[in-house]
Amino acid sequence: MKRHVIWGLPVLTLLAVLFALAPSFLRASDHADPMALKEPESNITGLFFFPKGDQMILVLNIRRGLTNPKPYNLEPFEYAVHMDLTSPVTFENAADRGHYGGTIVAPARLRSDVTIRIKLNNDTTLNNISFAGLKVPDERIRVFTGVRDDPFVFPRFFKKNVISMVMSVPMAAFPEGQRDWILWGTTYKEGEQVDHVGRSNRTQLARFDTLNTLPPNEHLPEIMRLMKKWNDVFTFLNGFKEPYPKALAGVIQYILQIRRYDLAPDVMIYSNRFPPGFPNGRLLTDDVAAQTCQTGDCILQEISFIEGGWPRQTVNDKQFLDEWPYLAEPWPDQPEAPPSTKSIWPYIIGVVLLFAIVSWAVIEIIRRSIMWLWWRWHQKPVLATPH
Repeated sequence: MKRHVIWGLPVLTLLAVLFALAPSFLRASDHADPMALKEPESNITGLFFFPKGDQMILVLNIRRGLTNPKPYNLEPFEYAVHMDLTSPVTFENAADRGHYGGTIVAPARLRSDVTIRIKLNNDTTLNNISFAGLKVPDERIRVFTGVRDDPFVFPRFFKKNVISMVMSVPMAAFPEGQRDWILWGTTYKEGEQVDHVGRSNRTQLARFDTLNTLPPNEHLPEIMRLMKKWNDVFTFLNGFKEPYPKALAGVIQYILQIRRYDLAPDVMIYSNRFPPGFPNGRLLTDDVAAQTCQTGDCILQEISFIEGGWPRQTVNDKQFLDEWPYLAEPWPDQPEAPPSTKSIWPYIIGVVLLFAIVSWAVIEIIRRSIMWLWWRWHQKPVLATPH
């Protein structure tokens, strides 16, 4: 058996073990991840925050890749946007400002001073909305809910829709002189958090999947735990001389290993000290895949080059509206392709069984060879001793 085949079997077995024991990176729940979700209406696809006159516009989008007609499975979920108006943010660190919009001084003390909770009917109409922590009557806050074009500049989601919740909040709703906002969005089912969004193009990266069920004041310890875990796995696999474990180490390094600039909670920072636009909040027109790549993460931009045409498209596939609710009109309904029913488990089980059979055969050959040599040794004729 050739050397690469001999090494290939245990490496495939190792991949099977990683798949079984650490599946989280295959089940990430945000915008551009390849896995089909069991409950796609729980999936947050984008958070936007920008000024418009004397209003702050807030957009929370859910349900990626939507083309199916109504109704949807929205009623089991509650969607929320949280704002911390009091935790200090600094802007002296140019690297943090370029990557995150600023520096969160005390991540463990992040809190929700403003909470907007939304329940939708299955036809996307508003079931209920509540505002806590704002200074104006609820009726002064304009709300839109419905299907709109997906504003993400990414080929996989062109000619696709999302379900949008758009709010226009008067500046008078916030404390006088408010300069800085820290925001994040969440989805809840039966009181349990099932998804999270903060700064665009973050929790949709596989290495941050476990942040989806945690509040942002718990993110930093989790990121540090992940850093140690994947550093250890990378170091172990990269320590072998053979190419296969080193190649697997390279995959882990690119997709799962924590970067040093990751040591920050996943929140969106907006400050009216600076012009709006990613990473200072997010405008509908922001090409976040390209903008994020400028300061570190290029995975989505690479995918957009692979899946899209050339040159890469840098604007949305539909023109945004100048008037309320600003998002482009939705694409026509059409049936979505059913999720694949093909499972990888038979292949994994087959590889494991093949490796087990080959291992058994090798051990059996060695065992029988030893027994045959032992038998041959004891069958040697004994020479007669001369009298």
